[in-house]
Amino acid sequence: AEGGAGSRAPPLPPPPRLGASDWPRPGPSRPLPPAGRANEGGRCCGAARAGQAAAQWEAPWLAAAGGRGGGPSGKAAAAQLPQRRGTDGRATAGRDGPGRAGGGTVVVVAAAGVSLPRAVKRRIDALKQLQVKCAHIEARFYEEVHDLERKYAAFYQPLFDKRRDFVTGDVEPTDAESEWHSEGEEEEKLAGQLKSSVVITDQEPPAEEPNPKGIPEFWFTIFRNVDMLSELVQEYDEPILKHLQDIKVKFSEPGQPMAFMLEFHFEANDYFTNSVLTKTYKMKSEPDTTDPFSFEGPEIVDCEGCAIEWKRGKNVTVKTIKKKQKHKGRGTVRTVTKQVPSDSFFNFFSPIRASGDGEALDEDSEFTLATDFEIGHFFRERVVPRAVLYFTGEAIEDDENFEEGEEGEEEEVGVEGKRRPPLLLPQV
Repeated sequence: AEGGAGSRAPPLPPPPRLGASDWPRPGPSRPLPPAGRANEGGRCCGAARAGQAAAQWEAPWLAAAGGRGGGPSGKAAAAQLPQRRGTDGRATAGRDGPGRAGGGTVVVVAAAGVSLPRAVKRRIDALKQLQVKCAHIEARFYEEVHDLERKYAAFYQPLFDKRRDFVTGDVEPTDAESEWHSEGEEEEKLAGQLKSSVVITDQEPPAEEPNPKGIPEFWFTIFRNVDMLSELVQEYDEPILKHLQDIKVKFSEPGQPMAFMLEFHFEANDYFTNSVLTKTYKMKSEPDTTDPFSFEGPEIVDCEGCAIEWKRGKNVTVKTIKKKQKHKGRGTVRTVTKQVPSDSFFNFFSPIRASGDGEALDEDSEFTLATDFEIGHFFRERVVPRAVLYFTGEAIEDDENFEEGEEGEEEEVGVEGKRRPPLLLPQV
C-alpha cells in the first residue's frame, strides 16, 4: 500500500520456544527452526526471513541478501512490505529508521535494483564460500550428537525396561522405589489420622481397595491425554490400544544412515498377531548441494511402516460398504460389497512415502506426511522419555505454558474451541 510516514509493517509472531532436544526438524525438506527464529509453514529461506526482519527491526537493507532455492527471494520478501515512493521516485519499503534516504524513507537495495560494486560482490562471494564450509561443520556436529544420543540411549534403556515391568505388573516396586513426596500428601495423611481418631458405631467396614495388576491402560491413557494423539484415535481403536504395553525408540547403528525406529509392543490380543509394530524415520544431516544455505540441522526426510497381520474380520483400517447397482438393460438391481479405507490410528503404520518414483506429492499428501513426521518426532522426543508425566497430565500442563500468544493478545474461545481436560487416570 502506498502512503506516508505512517505506513508500518505488520508485527511478526513471537519466535517458537524450542528446547535443546527439539532438533531434528520434522517435515519433508521442512526443517524446524532453531530457537529464536520464526519459520511458518515449512521451509523458510533466510532471505525471506531477512525481508520480514527488515520490516520489524528497521533494517530494510537486510533484504538485499538475495534468495535461495526453496523459498521466496529477498526481493520477493521485500515486495511484501508496505511500499511507498521516495523523493527520488524509487520504491521504498518498511519504516523510517537508520539509513534513511531522501524524503525520510529507507531504500531496500534488492527491491530497488541497485547492484553492489564488483569488488564488494567478490568479497561477499568469498563469505558465502565460508558459510558453506560452516554448514558442513554443523552437519558433522549433528552427526556426533546423534552418536551421543545412541550412546546415552543404552543408559536410559534399563530404566525404561523397569518402567515397562512396573506398568505391566511383572515386577512390583519396592518401598524405596515407590517413595515419592507429592503435593497434597500431607493433607491426605492428616485426613487419614483424623478419620482413624473418630469412633463411629454401627458403620459397615470399608470395602477393600482394588489392587489391579500394574498400571492399567497406561499408554492408552497417554493417547487420550495428548491432543495430537487423541485426534488420531477412533472409538474402534481404543480396545486395541488398551493392549499396548510399551513404546521404545531405537537409533540407527554406527555407519548406517541416520534414522530412528519406534517400536510399539502389544500383548496378545484378538486383533492382530504381531507382538511389535514398527515405524522407521529416516533423517538427513547434510547441506543440499544445490541449496547449502538452507541447512539448519537434521531433518526427517522419509518414513516406513510395517505390515499388520490382522485377524479375520478385525482390520479397523478398512470398512465394508454395500452399494446397489442397477442393470442398464434389464433394470434389475443387485447389491455389491467392497472394502474402503477407514480412519484409524493404525494407518500410522502405512504412511505415504516421500521417496520413490520422484513424482511430486500433492498439497494434501505433503501436509499428511509433514504431520506424520511431527508425530514421530513427538513420540521420540517427548512421549517416550517422559511417559509418566503425560500419563498424570503434568507434562501437558508444562507444554501448555509455552503456547501463549503475544503479550496483551486476547482471544475469545467459543464452545467448540474449549479444550477437553486431560484424562488423568483410567477407570479401574
